[in-house]
This record gives sequence, structure tokens and C-alpha cells, in this order.
Amino acid sequence: MNINNIRQVYLIGIGGIGMSALARYFRHLGCLVGGYDKTETELTRRLVAEGISVNYTDDFTIIHDAFKSTDEHTLIIYTPAVPSELAILNEFQQLGHALFKRSQVLGLISQNKFTIAVAGTHGKTTTSTLIAHILTDSGYGCSAFLGGISTNYNSNVLFSDNHVMVVEADEYDRSFLTLYPDIAVVTSADADHLDIYGDKDHLHESFLLFLNQVHEEGKRIVKTGLPFDADIGYSATGPADAYADNIHVKHGAFYFDYVWDEGSIADVHLGIPGKHNVENAVAAITVARQLEIPTAKIVKALSSFAGVRRRFEYIIKTDETIFIDDYAHHPEELKAFLSAVRQLYPTKKLTAIFQPHLFSRTRDFADGFAEALSSVDTLLLMEIYPAREMPIKGVDSRMLLDKVTIGDKHIAGADNIKEYVRQTRPELLVTVGAGDIDLLVKPLKAILEHV
Repeated sequence: MNINNIRQVYLIGIGGIGMSALARYFRHLGCLVGGYDKTETELTRRLVAEGISVNYTDDFTIIHDAFKSTDEHTLIIYTPAVPSELAILNEFQQLGHALFKRSQVLGLISQNKFTIAVAGTHGKTTTSTLIAHILTDSGYGCSAFLGGISTNYNSNVLFSDNHVMVVEADEYDRSFLTLYPDIAVVTSADADHLDIYGDKDHLHESFLLFLNQVHEEGKRIVKTGLPFDADIGYSATGPADAYADNIHVKHGAFYFDYVWDEGSIADVHLGIPGKHNVENAVAAITVARQLEIPTAKIVKALSSFAGVRRRFEYIIKTDETIFIDDYAHHPEELKAFLSAVRQLYPTKKLTAIFQPHLFSRTRDFADGFAEALSSVDTLLLMEIYPAREMPIKGVDSRMLLDKVTIGDKHIAGADNIKEYVRQTRPELLVTVGAGDIDLLVKPLKAILEHV
């Protein structure tokens, strides 16, 4: 597959965050782009507005004939999240198309580029977006494939004429093993995706393989404490080759000093909150320093960084009401998010709406989830979002709720949650989860803004 010969691209599962980035990339190159997804969303509507055709019916006959050509100019991309019995998927295969995973295509695109790949079970989306923002804002430039919508650019893909590429390297299904980075960052390697890996040791083996694929003259920038060799270790607290010191909140914002063996950068303002995001910023600064971006430009970019949609995203921020939405779906992410909320608003009563994601993840990390959720004042727990899974006997939200130690805790559906918020009007409200909980954000915002 010569990626430079491609003229038409069809994506099966185009509504996914990673797939939609590829759709936009090929559209930017001037290709005819279309795709299928089972559900219309805000993201697919935006793709259509950008000139990309999307259909929501599993019917091969309605697909444009241009995408059915099996010549070297046609590329069919699919996500492993789509079911194997999907008619469109099978029809393309029967025509003789070679189908490529999203990760394989990213590998092909990155082959002739200076690639900065950010991996980790959590933290990778914010860190890769931070790096891309520093490179773009400073004028250094980069193309980027991100796992979330950058608030600064209102997109999950950036374009540049230079040969530098920033990519979020996904460990799910070992996808990141298609990449051979010049700079690799590993933010975390907590047990996750055990439905794929079985145990933490096999997950770590995959990360080791990823780090071993860094070019000989490249750099491995790894959070300290992880069981991997690094050229540069980093941390939010030290000791490390690069770390944050003097982390403090000033005027409702996070500040810190960036320290390395040869010096420091004092009083860096980070545009997003949380100690975990300070750690992500340390990694991003370290990458920028490898590229010799001037310190003043790095500091300016960090201050103007507006974050990633659904990563500590303020929906309402007034004196009366704070409403924050976040994607956290692993216990460590949840703990970091709630800790940051508490640090910013220590005197406010915290009401959390949480939707567990996957039966297997809820089963495997129930105690960790319960510990994190026990730190809030009021909990409204939604039913588990199944995503790609079938139910597991004995694993449900009631099982998780029973482990939470606070008294003010409830199982609640969408309608109950809306009514609760309407009646109680929480002063500090968070919605958290990776399923379809985001569909509640607009209705709850409307309720809270209605006087």
C-alpha cells in the first residue's frame, strides 16, 4: 500500500474519534472520503458538514461505486470495534479489498515522518494534545492525530507542511505496535484492557515492544516508577530527570516549576487544572526541549492551552454553579480527576454522576472505582455502558454501589438524574465516564442555566 497513491477512502466505523481523524486527514489531502457508522452523532454531523459522506445503514448497495474499486487508489479502513458480521465489512472483503485497521494506516502515514508517539493507559490524549499545541503555537509545526477534540483547534487532527507528526499511540489491541517513533512517551501502564491482555504482565510486554521500536537515535521519555528503561524519566514530583516542583493553585489556576538537571523554568502557568495534568505538561515540555523550542514559546503555549473536550471540560463556571465533564473511565483517572476538583473547590459540596464503562473493567477494578467514588458527597451511579461486551453475571452497578462507603448514593437513569439536578441544583456537579453519559451534558446545562 502506497499511501501517496490513494484517491478514495472508505472508513467502517467513521464516527470513532481515531477514525474520524483519519477521515479528515485524507479529506485534507483531496481524497474522496466516505464511511459508515451505526449511529449519527455530533461528530459525524460535523464530518458531513466538512464534505465527507456518512451512511448509517448496513447496506452495501448505497455506497458510492468509487469506493468499491479494488485498484491501488482505494483504501478501506475499519475499526476492530465493528462486529465481524457487519454486511458492509464482508461485502468489501468478498470484492477482494485488503482491509486495513486504523492503526496500520497510522503506521503507513508515519513511515516517512519524524514521529512523536504518546502511549499510556491514561494521560495520552491530553499529553499528545499538549505536545501538538506547543509545536503549533510556537510555529514549529506538526501534523497530529489525537484521541480527543482539541479545544484550541476544535479538531482531532492538525496539519502541517513539515515532516513532524504527533500521534496518540493506543495500546488497545496492541495497535501502537505499527509505529516506529523518533520520540516515544509513556505516561502510564496501569492494568487495563484485561479482556485483551489477560493480565498486567502481558500489558507491560506490549509496552516494552513499543519502546523497543523507537529509532536507534530516538528518545524514550517515560514516567518514573514504570518498569521500562528510559532515556529521560519524568514525574510530577521528582526525583526524575525532569520533574515539577512548587505545584500550587493561584487565582483558580495551576502553576509549577519545571526542573531538570541543568536548570529550571519558574512559575509555569498551565491552562488546565490538576496535578495529573501538571505531570502531562512535564512530559510535553520535555519533548519540546528535545526539539529545541525556545523556553518562552513553550511557556506561552502551556498558558494558552485550553484542553481537550471531555477532559476536565468546564460546562458552567459561575460563582453559583460549577459543572465539569470528564472522560475518566479507569480508577486512576477517576481518582486524579476528583482530586483535582477537590483541590480547586475544597469548600463546595461535590455531586458526581458516574457511568461505568465495560462489564469486564467494572469487575476487574470495582474496589478502585469504589474507593474513588467514596470521595464525593453525593453519587448518582448510572448502569454500566456495555460498549463491545455482553453482560457478565453478577456484574452490575448495584454491585459497585454496594462497595461505595458514602451514605448519599443512588442508582439513577437519565430521567432521574435530570429531575434530581432540577430539584437540588448542585453547586458543584461533575459528569464522568466514557459511554454515552455525554448525552446528558446539554440537558443538564440547560437545567442549571434555567432560572
